[in-house]
Amino acid sequence: MTQTPTYFDEMLTGPETVRDPYAKYYDWFSNDDLKRLRRKSDEAEAFFRRIGITFNVYGQEEADERLIPFDIVPRIIAAKEWAKLEKGIEQRVRAINAFLHDIYHRQEILRAGRVPKELIANNEAYTPEMIGVSPPGDVYTHICGVDLVRTGEDDFYVLEDNVRTPSGVSYMLENRETMLQMFPELFATNKVRSVSAYPELLRRSLAACAPQNSPNEKPVVGVMTPGIHNSAYFEHAFLADEMGVELVESNDLRIEDGRVAMRTTQGYKPIDVLYRRIDDAFLDPLTFRPDSMLGVPGIMDVYRSGNITLANAPGTGIADDKALYSYMPDIVEFYTGEKAILKNVPTWRCSEPDSLAYVLDHLPELVVKEVHGSGGYGMLVGPAASKKEIAAFEDKLRAKPGNYIAQPTLALSTVPILTKAGLAPRHVDLRPFVLMSPEKIEITPGGLTRVAMKKGSLVVNSSQGGGTKDTWVLKD
Repeated sequence: MTQTPTYFDEMLTGPETVRDPYAKYYDWFSNDDLKRLRRKSDEAEAFFRRIGITFNVYGQEEADERLIPFDIVPRIIAAKEWAKLEKGIEQRVRAINAFLHDIYHRQEILRAGRVPKELIANNEAYTPEMIGVSPPGDVYTHICGVDLVRTGEDDFYVLEDNVRTPSGVSYMLENRETMLQMFPELFATNKVRSVSAYPELLRRSLAACAPQNSPNEKPVVGVMTPGIHNSAYFEHAFLADEMGVELVESNDLRIEDGRVAMRTTQGYKPIDVLYRRIDDAFLDPLTFRPDSMLGVPGIMDVYRSGNITLANAPGTGIADDKALYSYMPDIVEFYTGEKAILKNVPTWRCSEPDSLAYVLDHLPELVVKEVHGSGGYGMLVGPAASKKEIAAFEDKLRAKPGNYIAQPTLALSTVPILTKAGLAPRHVDLRPFVLMSPEKIEITPGGLTRVAMKKGSLVVNSSQGGGTKDTWVLKD
């Protein structure tokens, strides 16, 4: 295998010259049989299919339920690399939580002029119903995912923040379980930090955020799902099962004596914490969308009275806004008094005339994203787009410039995947998962590595053909 010259290769520094974190793995791989490894890869796919690790693709009539490709070559991160990332992630999540409290209370950052008022006031993700509401323990961001990309030995950037309903943790856990079963010898020679405690940590972290006036002896936690047709239903059921808590839908819940109660075999039982995987708009038909069949009428009144914890808190979605993302260095500094440890990708806000003019002149070089977009939908990757696609996107930009931001095309690092011919480099990102309670922040060592399975592709989203791989953080 040879090094890809224009991108940082996380395994190789030159032909057959291996970076330290990969030394033991590369030695093992070089002495193994490629046919055996290909068989193992097929076994992994059969395992994922058998236990139903699939996701739904919206907007496509055929093959709406798909298997996420899994690559058996791990992504390996050195202990000292992870230590720096951990500090930066914790700093960022603390700042985001403080920012959310501020914009729904005193709005000091707006008064100080560090973030434009109109960016909040005119933002569809801002939730006026949360003004003056303080969640139990003042925690808004119970579960976070911070998407990171790497461009060099010490160069990591935050690509975006995910604090509304970050998904993918079930794939992280199943990827590790699969690798442990298939290659136990690798874990004997590589000292890899465990991720298996995540469900227990999640349950404890959620329980620690329960309202103080609970009638239950121990906090009762539930996972609220829209149902089996949701793209992440596998994950909802998986996490409920792993935590040992109930998986509930709206028809399992009702308001009773000023609390949310769930149906059990012994009747209705008060619930303290709902890890809800339902968007704000569908949460309560009396407060948000009246046509919602997925929510619980009156649940926001119970929430505002402090009798239930909703994780994540309603209104957190504004922190995912890609226009607001460009102000994150200011937000981190404002609330922590420190410079941001993790860098932002340079960003042009298309709502600003000068920025829009620049973006329109340089569309073939840039990545353009919708400010509320996710899953890789609604974006333009300029260098990979045709002239026709660029022209069509130019029309969208001119019609609604405020809907978009643009960024340079980053030289994302590569990690090898197993192909028929052996190892081949593919671009990756990383989503570490963060748990926040009133007492502490816990970051799972590693997270979900998403990989662009197509040669040369920079789009890693599973909805766009990307796959996943196990992420190893080595012990010091």
